[in-house]
Amino acid sequence: MDRNQATGLILFAAVLLIYSLFFASAPEPLPQESTEAAQTALNDSEAANEIDQDVTEFMSEPDSLQDVRAQREFGVFAAMTRGQEEDIKIENDKMIVTFSTKGAEIKQVELKEFKTWDQRPLLLVESESSDLDYFIETDKGQLSLNQFYFNPTVSTMDMEGVDATVLTFIAQSGNGQIVRTYTLPEGGYILGKSLEFSGLERNLSSSDLKMVWDDRLLRQEQDLEESRRKTNINWYKTSGKHNDLSLSSDSDDDQINEPLKWVSFSQRFFTSGIIADRQFSSGIFEQQTPKDTLSVKNMRAELIIPIENGRVDLSYYFGPNNYNVLKKVTPGFEENVYMGYVFVSWVNKYIIVNLFQFLERYFSNYGIIIILIVLIIKAALFPLTYKSYMGMAKMRVIKPEIDELKAKYPDDPTKMQQEQMKLFGQLGVSPISGCLPMVFQMPFLFAMFFFFPNSIELRQESFLWAHDLSTYDSIINLPFTIPFYGAHVSLFTLLMTVSQIAYTHFNNQLTAQTGPMKNIGYIMPVIFMFVLNSFPAALSFYYFVSNMVTFGQQALIKLFVDDSKIREKIEENKKKNVNKKKSKFQQKLEDAMKAAEANRKK
Repeated sequence: MDRNQATGLILFAAVLLIYSLFFASAPEPLPQESTEAAQTALNDSEAANEIDQDVTEFMSEPDSLQDVRAQREFGVFAAMTRGQEEDIKIENDKMIVTFSTKGAEIKQVELKEFKTWDQRPLLLVESESSDLDYFIETDKGQLSLNQFYFNPTVSTMDMEGVDATVLTFIAQSGNGQIVRTYTLPEGGYILGKSLEFSGLERNLSSSDLKMVWDDRLLRQEQDLEESRRKTNINWYKTSGKHNDLSLSSDSDDDQINEPLKWVSFSQRFFTSGIIADRQFSSGIFEQQTPKDTLSVKNMRAELIIPIENGRVDLSYYFGPNNYNVLKKVTPGFEENVYMGYVFVSWVNKYIIVNLFQFLERYFSNYGIIIILIVLIIKAALFPLTYKSYMGMAKMRVIKPEIDELKAKYPDDPTKMQQEQMKLFGQLGVSPISGCLPMVFQMPFLFAMFFFFPNSIELRQESFLWAHDLSTYDSIINLPFTIPFYGAHVSLFTLLMTVSQIAYTHFNNQLTAQTGPMKNIGYIMPVIFMFVLNSFPAALSFYYFVSNMVTFGQQALIKLFVDDSKIREKIEENKKKNVNKKKSKFQQKLEDAMKAAEANRKK
C-alpha cells in the first residue's frame, strides 16, 4: 500500500469516527400504539395456543363421544365397531383369497391356473365389483357384520391327510364374541366357512342370518355376447331339483320359499357358488344384463340361513366349470355345466367327458384329442354305418322295380305306395333300414353341439390357425355384418361345409333318392355354415373330421360290397316270400293308407 492510499484510508476512518461521536442521534422510543399492537399479538398468540390445546383435547374426546353413540346404535356390539382395517391373504396351489379385517369377509379371489382372454389375472371376486355381506337381527335392529372389526389368526391343520390353512377372525365385545373361521385345503377350489356367536344369545332377536351377495361379474372371455348367453344364476333345492333364471332374459328375478342346498353365479367357464352345510331356508335371486361392456351380468342373491346352536356352517366354491370337478363338490353341482337336452346329455355325461379326460392323460394337443375322439366314436358306431350303407344299397338295387310302380300308377299315389310296401315285403327290403342306424347315431352328433361350447378344457388352447378352440377361428374380419352370419369368416366352418357338400354328393350316388329330397342334402350344409360361424372352432373342426372319416368309411365299404350279390340275395328272398303273409306292421300301414285315401276322396 503506498502513502496516498494510507492517508486516504486514515482520513476516511477519522470522518466516520467523528460523525458517530458528535452527529448521530439516539434511537427514538417506539410509539405507544406499536407497543400495544405487539402486546396484543403476543396475547393473541397465547390465546391461539390455548385454543389449539383445547381443540387437541376436544379431538381426543370423540373416543368417548363415539363410544356413547356406538353404544346407543350397536348396544353390546359397540366395541366391535372400533378397529383398523387391513388385508389378510391365504392361498393354496389353486387360488389366492384376500380378506379384510373389517367384516372378516372375502375381498378378492384369484385363480392361479387361469388368465383372462387378454392375459390379466383372473379374478372371480373383486372388491370393486363384488359385495358379500351377512346381517343379523339384534335388539338394536339389523346389523351388518361388515361394520365390525376382527382380529385375525392364521394356522394350519390336517384335513383327512390334506394340509389346510385355517384363518380365524374374532370380534370381541365384553363376554360376547363373533368368530368367523375359513379353511382352505390344498389341491381344491372349496373354501370352508363357519360363523359362530358366543355369549350373544340374549342380544340376537332372530335365529336366522341373512346373506346378501351383489356381484357385477367381471369379463373373462373375448366373446362378450357368448359369455352373457352362458351366464346365469343356478340353485339346487334340497328336494333334488335344479333350477335357474332364464338364460335369454336381460332382466329376471325369482323368489324361492323352499329349502335350498346351494346357489351359484355360473359363467361360461367359471362358477362362484355358496353351499349350505344343511340348507338355506329361502332365497331371492335377480340378474340383469348391463348395457355397457364393463361386466358380463349383474347378479344378486339374498339367502336366509338358520343359526343352529349359535353356529352356521357353509362353504364356497370358486373355480372352473369342469364337469368331473363339480361332480365332487356337492350333489347336483355339476348342473352348472350344461350338457344338453335329456336325450343327448347322457352321451356327454357318461361317455364324452370320461373319454376326453382319459385322452388328456396321454395327449396335450387338443386338436389331436378331437381327432381321436372322432375315430373312437366312428369305430364304435361302424356296425351301424355298415348297416345303413347296406340298406341304401338294397334300395338302390331295387330302384328299377320302384320306377315301374311309379310308371304304372302315376295318378294314384296311394295305390302306388301300397304296391311299393308289398314289393318291399316280397324282396325282404326295409325302407327304413338305411335311416334307422343313422337315427341311433344322432345323439352323438348333437351331444357335441353342447359339449364343445361348454368345455373349459379347450379354453385358450390353440390348434393350427385357431388361437383358441373355445371360440371361433376368424381368418377374415369383415368391415360389415352379414345377417345371421356375422362380421368374420371361420375357416373350420367353411371346411366343414365343403366336406358336407362333398359327402352329400357321394351319398346321393349310393341311394335311390330322387326329386327335392335329394337336394336338401346340399341346402343343410349351407344353413349350418351360417349357424356355426360364431360357434367354437373345436365344434366345426369335429364335424369336419367326422365328415371326412364317414366319407372314408363309406368309400371303403363300397370296395367290398357288390351290387350283383345284393341282387342275387334279393331274388332269393323274392322266391321265398311269394306266398308270405303280410306282417302286422305292413297290414296296419296299408290300412292307414286306405283310410287316408278314403278321407281324401270324401
